[in-house]
Amino acid sequence: MEAAIHDIVSSLRRLEPPQRAEALLNFPPWEALAIFEQLEAPLQEELLHWLPPEKVDQLLMDLDPDDRVRLLDTLTIPVAEALLASLSARERWLTQQLLSYPQESAGHIMTPEYLALSPALTAAEALARIRSQGHHAGPLQVLPVLDDAGRLLGLLTLSQLVLADPEQKISGLMVANVPRTTPETDQEEVARLIQAADLLALPVVDGSGRLLGLVTVDDALDVIHYEREEDFARAAATQPLRRPYFSISVFELTRSRLVWLTLLALAGTLTVQVLTVFEGLLEQVVTLSLFIPLLIGVGGNSGAQAATTVTRAIATDDVAGVAAVILRETRVGLLLGGALGLLTYLPILLIFNGLMAAVVSLTLVVICTLATLVGSGMPLLARRLDIDPAVVSAPVVTTVVDASGLVVYFLIAKAVMDI
Repeated sequence: MEAAIHDIVSSLRRLEPPQRAEALLNFPPWEALAIFEQLEAPLQEELLHWLPPEKVDQLLMDLDPDDRVRLLDTLTIPVAEALLASLSARERWLTQQLLSYPQESAGHIMTPEYLALSPALTAAEALARIRSQGHHAGPLQVLPVLDDAGRLLGLLTLSQLVLADPEQKISGLMVANVPRTTPETDQEEVARLIQAADLLALPVVDGSGRLLGLVTVDDALDVIHYEREEDFARAAATQPLRRPYFSISVFELTRSRLVWLTLLALAGTLTVQVLTVFEGLLEQVVTLSLFIPLLIGVGGNSGAQAATTVTRAIATDDVAGVAAVILRETRVGLLLGGALGLLTYLPILLIFNGLMAAVVSLTLVVICTLATLVGSGMPLLARRLDIDPAVVSAPVVTTVVDASGLVVYFLIAKAVMDI
């Protein structure tokens, strides 16, 4: 059934909003809800304008609180408040609890509904409780064990409970020392912890250890997908799309790329200025101009490689120290430049002359070292300034390295050729 829902969602994404709403109305309520839950928040927002009010109220009421908050985040405040007012008192309270936490925090994406167990229960008693109360209790794959004050004692999976001896106490089945987080923790950090520790759910607790909710593995996957989509887009100098490709107009696609291309084009004028400054040198040794594309390409690509590698390391929390990263990448750049310099020296020597071969080879060594230094340093600097490292990734690094690499090339040429 999940595969069928997925196929239906994929088809609906390609429809225009009115046709998408019309198609959704033809499904039974439970199936319409499953389809609506899998649609991206911007597409859900569009459906709100095309579905009958009573259908909107029903869908919103049936959504889990964390899924409901994801949708409300995309709406204007008046619309969101109107939809909140249409909910039952309990659902409105649960939703407002999540909305009270910062966006992109653990508290904002957690599931506040759960079925808690007492450590004094037996396995048989716990299963009986699940059968009687579990229909509207949120996810049941992971069951928190709480004391009388609501403090988290441990976690228990449903599979452990089902396979346990009926008379065994929950206190003997639960895992006591489990990872936990606070509601203010960044959602990306929480998602990485769930992924690294292979968890089905991560408890969110307050300062006293009382359980507030659970961040489930499906929430973590959504966060990882969202963050990677954002990083990929910014690394390619575009704005994140936030919605399926075929649901975006050509105008919107153009607008998402135009701003960055304009900024990079303006930054590219640095290269023109460098060529203007060294115009006299190029007139004296025309051969120098032949190798500009090669050097710019190598410098830009090596810088982009370093930037992408370090940005990825930052995203996975794999950066031990700034100095260690800079030193490591600089050594990599030096080795890359040395290898490329040796590979190009003999062909240039045979075709042109020894001086030209020396200039290009030395430039490759310096430009690769410089490019990896800049490429690794800029994401680290961005993180220190609390800027998304992906923003200063490959395209920005390439632009900077292009201009500085030409300066290096011409200065080495002047020194070696004694011009």
